[in-house]
Amino acid sequence: TLFRSVQVINCARGGIIDEGALLRALESGQCGGAGLDVFVEEPPQDRALVNHPNVISCPHLGASTREAQNRCGEDIAVQIVDLVKGKALVGAVNAPALTSAFAPETKPWIKLGEVLGTLMKTTTSLEDQQIQVTTMGECLKQAGSYLTAAVTVGLLQGTEHKDVNLVNAGLYAKEAGLKVTSAHSSDTSGLHPGESRVQLSVVGTSHSALGTVYGCTPALLELHGATFRQPVPLTAHLLVYKSTKAQNLPALFGALEKVGVQLLSYNSSFAGYSEEWSILGVSAPLQSLEALSPHVVSAFQLSV
Repeated sequence: TLFRSVQVINCARGGIIDEGALLRALESGQCGGAGLDVFVEEPPQDRALVNHPNVISCPHLGASTREAQNRCGEDIAVQIVDLVKGKALVGAVNAPALTSAFAPETKPWIKLGEVLGTLMKTTTSLEDQQIQVTTMGECLKQAGSYLTAAVTVGLLQGTEHKDVNLVNAGLYAKEAGLKVTSAHSSDTSGLHPGESRVQLSVVGTSHSALGTVYGCTPALLELHGATFRQPVPLTAHLLVYKSTKAQNLPALFGALEKVGVQLLSYNSSFAGYSEEWSILGVSAPLQSLEALSPHVVSAFQLSV
């Protein structure tokens, strides 16, 4: 039993307090006063409680005042203009990845994350696997949130989730049985001054991909333990294939020529690894990879 003239304050959720009982307590003097900014029905249609002389009521949301509504409208307009100009968003509470997604300096890293995710999904089986995103370098210390979302978008490309984006990627990953985590490594021993890198690894396996950004261009450095002779620009149409020791490159290039596809660039990993990978930049995607099957172990296509 509460003492007479008790003061009641509710600024949590409407319905926690029985409004009818509170009104009766106010009228009888059992309750000396109340301060409320939440109600069962908002805005309250029954004004008996709101109009009681011993009740102070105000909106739970400060932006409900006329002046604040004007400010909200102005802020929204500024956000839209910033979005069009490619600037970062501010206050995207339901999508922290978007806070940095549109900043010019983070866009290439988001693209790198998406492409690394797609590469990992394309070149290995990820069913019920845990993916670790590891960032390295000073500029990526706070990048875990948006890079995890970007990698997840890439991992889910080509699946039933056609509308996957930086906002809903985490939810769809759970539905697909994927767990994507992130961590920042303070070890800079393998980095050049000012360099940053992103590594994807399938926990408990040797499958991994390592990439970086040069200028505004994402680039691949390693794939499943194989290091490329030169950083591979991840742009346009790419043909990724795994080969055995000796490659019949003239026959492979001839197969491309037969289907009217031009070779624009060629990158390969160093010899001696358990898996040797090559990536071709081509003028257009191939309609079928059957023509390449006699010359490679496996092949995949990727359009960035």
